[in-house]
Amino acid sequence: MKEALNFKRCVSVLSGEIELLKKISAAQKKIRQAVMNREWADFEKRSQEVNSLGMQFVLLEDERVMLFSTQPGISVGNDASYDSFYASIMEFPTEQRLELSRLYRELKMETFKIRALNETFLAYLNEAKKLAASYLEVVCPARGGKLYTRKGHMASQDLRSIMLNNSF
Repeated sequence: MKEALNFKRCVSVLSGEIELLKKISAAQKKIRQAVMNREWADFEKRSQEVNSLGMQFVLLEDERVMLFSTQPGISVGNDASYDSFYASIMEFPTEQRLELSRLYRELKMETFKIRALNETFLAYLNEAKKLAASYLEVVCPARGGKLYTRKGHMASQDLRSIMLNNSF
């Protein structure tokens, strides 16, 4: 009876993480679209949604780590969670082990997919920042690449928010 309860709990946690990752992925896609379309209100809304989903994911991730780290893992590689996961599921019958392995692989694939999309999006944002900095360098060469606030103080170079006043 204990085995079935643990199996159900393991399936519940892994499935919950997968579903949250899919929701996070969908919300991040909407964030990318909001940035591309310069819809900053939608960007803020989606960012809050991702943060909320991320907090839920952290809770499930902590539970998953607790579930699968209860037994000492045999050393299979450098990833301790990998070792403890596969060592922990060895006590289950074959069908249950296969199901848990499938869920774990799906969880890892969703994680890798989100990581790849985020890295691509960050590369896009970095290129956009470089383009904006280059544009300002060409438009205002006398400033030597420096930006100034409305009051004449030197502004930060992070380009988070820029407003050009071209009225003369």
